[in-house]
Amino acid sequence: MSKDGVAGVDQPTHDEKAVIREGDSSDNVDNVVEPTQRRKSVGAMNIVENPLQRVSAEQASLDAQAFAHKHGLEEYADVFGRAAMIAREDPGQHGVVSGLLDDEMAALDYEWGHKWHGPKMLWYTVGLCAVGAATQGWDQTGSNGANLSFPQEFGLDEMGSRGEWIIGLINAIIFLTAGLIGAFIVDPLNHYLGRRGEIFVTGVCLTLTPIGSGLAQSWQGLFAARFVMGIGIGAKNATVPIFSSEVAPARVRGALVMFWQLWVTAGIFLGFCANVIVKDVPKIAWRLELGSAFIPSLVLSIGVFFCPESPRWLMKHGKIAKGFRSMNKLRAHPIIAARDYYYSFVIYEEEKLTAAGAGYFRRMWDCFAIPRIRRSNYGASTVMIAQQMCGINIMSFYSSTIFSEAGYSHNQALFASLGYGAIQVVFTIPTLFLIDTKGRRTLCMWTFPGMCIFLLAAGLSLLNNGDDASRAAKVGPVVLFVYLFTICYCLGEGPVAFQYSAEVFPTIQREQGMAWAVAVNNTFAGVLSLTFPRMRTVMTPTGAFGFYAGLNLVAWFMIFCFVRETKQLTLEELDQVFSVPTKDFLSSELQKIPYVFKRHVFRKNIPPPPSTIDRASHTEKMVSS
Repeated sequence: MSKDGVAGVDQPTHDEKAVIREGDSSDNVDNVVEPTQRRKSVGAMNIVENPLQRVSAEQASLDAQAFAHKHGLEEYADVFGRAAMIAREDPGQHGVVSGLLDDEMAALDYEWGHKWHGPKMLWYTVGLCAVGAATQGWDQTGSNGANLSFPQEFGLDEMGSRGEWIIGLINAIIFLTAGLIGAFIVDPLNHYLGRRGEIFVTGVCLTLTPIGSGLAQSWQGLFAARFVMGIGIGAKNATVPIFSSEVAPARVRGALVMFWQLWVTAGIFLGFCANVIVKDVPKIAWRLELGSAFIPSLVLSIGVFFCPESPRWLMKHGKIAKGFRSMNKLRAHPIIAARDYYYSFVIYEEEKLTAAGAGYFRRMWDCFAIPRIRRSNYGASTVMIAQQMCGINIMSFYSSTIFSEAGYSHNQALFASLGYGAIQVVFTIPTLFLIDTKGRRTLCMWTFPGMCIFLLAAGLSLLNNGDDASRAAKVGPVVLFVYLFTICYCLGEGPVAFQYSAEVFPTIQREQGMAWAVAVNNTFAGVLSLTFPRMRTVMTPTGAFGFYAGLNLVAWFMIFCFVRETKQLTLEELDQVFSVPTKDFLSSELQKIPYVFKRHVFRKNIPPPPSTIDRASHTEKMVSS
């Protein structure tokens, strides 16, 4: 593998011939293809190479059997031998492998024809990770409803601008500490406790701190409880998506890991339900709204004991046999488990060649210094900050306040917020089926313009200052455009942000990369929550909405430049995706703009421009033909 992470590809300059390196068993033969021939046969700028194809099928099988014997998996040696030959082939091409047993061939055929097929333990593990996501949504909406009454409890509504800043700080602190503290303790917690242990510890933290928030006797006490809560949120948010991505099969990884976002929205909805249920409880409604967030965290803390540990975490820590047994619980057949596990091991061994012995700070620095990892960091940071730039958390934090100021009563504002939560749940579900077909980048590119338009329209609707008789003429459009804005968010940026960030980093730097991405996301969520109460006063709600509508366009441009498509590639194959230099990636994407207009606007039947990547085996077949 090259220093930049590209195995088997020499990137040509403008004056050089394009070279495709087709590795034989010794990986020392270069077959040169003339540029004109390559343009006709291969459009990819970079080749996704399968390292197992560097050797013959027989040698790959022998190496895999030796791997099994070395690590105490003798009873699976023959299975690993056959699995290595399967892993050499493109997905779905297992039929060309000789020597497979009948039950193995049946399991592989069924897997290929039923992409959602998996054992109960896989679904249980991914589902439990989804419950972990619900804790964040519930924490957000608890404070959303409490914002209508706790300021009066502590006299903050009478302090003018100082009270506004304190309200903003109380709402923001869970995200500031999540981004600035919680996210950066992920690596040591994962190192010493494992994925499951880290999730348990943070689950306990997030069970106790909402109860402490509900029992607070001053705004300082409430601030302290939420300060600690944020640390748990940051650590959990960085680990649970990684855990999901490491246990999910490549073909449906996007959809399964996207359960994170679906259950964030479910947590938001359930939090709004709790707010509505306790709204009529005298004086302590806000305490119950904040305290109810302990429920999903308690389920998470108990349920994680029944999950297997992440196979890739066990592999990373030298527990190879235990890692395979964990993978075997998460796959429908041992041949599938051996294929996925051995392929991960081969890629991991190559990663170690460039990062062996690196400590925490070195691995963190590599996220900015090594080109391949830096490019994935660009993409992850972009989708994470875009989630805050789009303005969705204005609604998640302050929708009840916004609807109340638009003309709704206290109870009506809570019900309107409940509708906002229901919209998030309903319209996140279709993205389960789109994220692995249309892709992460495509969904974001489609939906950000819509978010800009609808958020601006919602802000302009607030300018309608009619009397009580025409209140519906003001409130109705505001609610409508907020809901339309939310639908666009749920079909794009909402599900993509954590899903994308959890998958783009290599195994060695996954904790550091995800920690940085979560830090970016939560820090800017804290900034948004802190500033909006004062921004609403200084700029008016219309000005604040217009400001975030403009940021949607900025976020769209950033996504165009830095976010690369990752659909239906294994976590290991993404190394090649992010090995394409940024200038070459942008050049390729710019070529697609005329194609989109000609194909979809002028309806011309023209071939698409070259892709930035292709699979090595597919490329070699095209070149040889």
